[in-house]
Amino acid sequence: MTIRCGYVALIGAPNAGKSTLLNAVAGNAFSIVSAKPQTTRGRVRAVVCEGESQIIFVDTPGIFEAKPAFEKAMVEAAWAGVGEADAILLLVDASRGIDADVRRIIEMLGKRGRKAMLVLNKVDKVEKQLLPELAKALYALFDFERSFMISASRGDGIHDIVRLLAGRMPAAPWLYPEDEPTDTPERTLASEITREQCFLKLHAELPYGVMVETEKWEEKEVKGKRVLRINQVIVTEREGHKKIILGKGGAMLKSIGSVARRNIGKTLDAEVHLFLFVKVREAWKDDPQSFSAAGLEYKK
Repeated sequence: MTIRCGYVALIGAPNAGKSTLLNAVAGNAFSIVSAKPQTTRGRVRAVVCEGESQIIFVDTPGIFEAKPAFEKAMVEAAWAGVGEADAILLLVDASRGIDADVRRIIEMLGKRGRKAMLVLNKVDKVEKQLLPELAKALYALFDFERSFMISASRGDGIHDIVRLLAGRMPAAPWLYPEDEPTDTPERTLASEITREQCFLKLHAELPYGVMVETEKWEEKEVKGKRVLRINQVIVTEREGHKKIILGKGGAMLKSIGSVARRNIGKTLDAEVHLFLFVKVREAWKDDPQSFSAAGLEYKK
């Protein structure tokens, strides 16, 4: 048997389902998932072992037409993930079809001379007779290596992708132990888990000007149990947003922290003591010095 190991980049327009697919193949919630687009910011990796192959999936921010410096940094992170990949999966939301973002991504793939496989996601939301025509239209724009039709949220068709990728990875030794499912730093994972709860609990009340920074991380062992004390700051752009995050009598912040604490503990297999604070930092999305907390870098 040949030992194989390689990188697979998941790219697509915002909200195409990249994070949902990553979490499904990894069997854990490593990447933030919500119904809102542009929720993944830095690149998040998940390590999947299939037979003699190790596949390192790289979830990237959704690729879109960026304007502020922070958005440009997100798009740069996405294309950096493409550059290091041994295989590329372009996810397209079948219910949304071919929009300007999808066309832009396909155009950039062509300019970079990269091959890619097409993954039509959310096929459960589309009438089956419409899917062949959508696939045909996409193949008219780009010569995909092959295509898949899946529902990442249901898990339908995912193993077919993993099985095919396992055979396509280059012959190489494994880079990670079999029981190490991600190489994303734990501080980053903890920040992402808390930010996910901000999205889920605040719904449409809060725009995308939210970042979570892990400022303090203390770890010790108590009676054989890993114990973490984590201080995080939720950064927002306006004083009015801070009031929304805090909620009446601090109820909203307490609710966010309660679920985030449990999810961080489950993901990191630890007892977690989480302390949340809210700070206003105007125009932080235009300040590249703030990007490192989100795992991003932007050069003009």
